[in-house]
Amino acid sequence: MMTGFREFHDELRSVAGDLLAKDGAVDWPVLAGAGWTGLEVPEHLGGAGATFAETAVICAEIGRAAGTTDHLGSAVLAVGALNLLTPSRIRDELLAGTAAGTVRSAVVIDGFSHQDGRVRGRAEFVPDAVGADRLLLLAGDVLVEAVPTVTPQPVLDETRRLAVVTAAGVEVTNVLPVGPHAARTLRDRAAVAIACDSLGLAEAMLSATVEYAKVRHQFGRPIGSFQAVKHACADMLVQIEVCRQLVEAAVDAVATDSGDVTTAAAMAKSHVCSAAVGIAGKAMQLHGGIGYTWESGIHVYLKRAALNRSMFGSPAAHRRQLARRYGN
Repeated sequence: MMTGFREFHDELRSVAGDLLAKDGAVDWPVLAGAGWTGLEVPEHLGGAGATFAETAVICAEIGRAAGTTDHLGSAVLAVGALNLLTPSRIRDELLAGTAAGTVRSAVVIDGFSHQDGRVRGRAEFVPDAVGADRLLLLAGDVLVEAVPTVTPQPVLDETRRLAVVTAAGVEVTNVLPVGPHAARTLRDRAAVAIACDSLGLAEAMLSATVEYAKVRHQFGRPIGSFQAVKHACADMLVQIEVCRQLVEAAVDAVATDSGDVTTAAAMAKSHVCSAAVGIAGKAMQLHGGIGYTWESGIHVYLKRAALNRSMFGSPAAHRRQLARRYGN
């Protein structure tokens, strides 16, 4: 994953881990203060001028902490959508506001059409739309700004803030040409960001399980000395190593816009998000009875992993896409 920047990524990962360890729920001003909202914003607009590779580091750390933030919808997707636009007053204003933390935008990728200055459609499970200052709706080859109806959409995973966004002929305030491939580009970006999150939470579950196996004793011995536990932890590690390779390839593809980004994203999303559910489930099992209690906190990771698996394309959907890609 951008090996030339590995030292910088390690430092970014360490700082992010420390901040998220203090409080898993990090609000927008804190994200902005840490510089995360402006990572991919150009330097002349107050951002860091970094790439998706740096954003991916933050995504993984948020997953590792099962953090509740507005990062996915407002920093990863909204900034990604705005960077697809040609420079303009509105685009630069939104990017500068995002980097400074004074504006929080959300973007809706699917479900809307634009005609005669009005937008119509409906989208579910839109991340971080509730409370956003500006809403951007992708409608064909344009990104339109409007004020649709936003209804919170509760899900079992309480670490995510999702919403239903509807518009029945709502007047458009701004129309920004974005190109015919924007939806595919943003879906790939979203899929890889979710895969990064799932990789982080899977690593957290392995770490927690190994630590527990060292201190939990049964029959006068640490349970980590039992062959069955050793093998289970080893299997989790092997899965994570495979996941890491797929995620790094997908992140590089998105960051450099090279190779078949859609294929790399589909591989990472389908495998990593499925593996994370299995790893969280195995962690719960290896923690024994306490793993099934609210006290352990493992249920938070399991629910987040299950939601990640279904967001922005299920594993089955991505595998069908890969089958078509390699079947031709």
